[in-house]
Amino acid sequence: MIPLEAVAGLSAVLFAIGLYGVLARRNAVLILLAVEVMLNAVALNFLGFGAFRGDLTGQVVAIFVICVAAAEVGLALGILLRLHRNRQTVDIDRLDELKW
Repeated sequence: MIPLEAVAGLSAVLFAIGLYGVLARRNAVLILLAVEVMLNAVALNFLGFGAFRGDLTGQVVAIFVICVAAAEVGLALGILLRLHRNRQTVDIDRLDELKW
């Protein structure tokens, strides 16, 4: 069995990589990818603590996190495709106003 400290450490590293990706990137697709990495880190953390406790609560919550991540990607990619069609860019710095 993997120690809880290793799972929590890996989860923290993944979350930090995702946070850096959100703060440092300008492309909206790469920001979405970084948010996905952060959500996967949260799901991994729930799975690790659920296995440590010995119940299925962590697995159930991780499934909900994965469902939220899938819904977020579907909705955000639809919005980004619409923005790209209207503005010809998905650069966050160039999308400074919400008027079409």
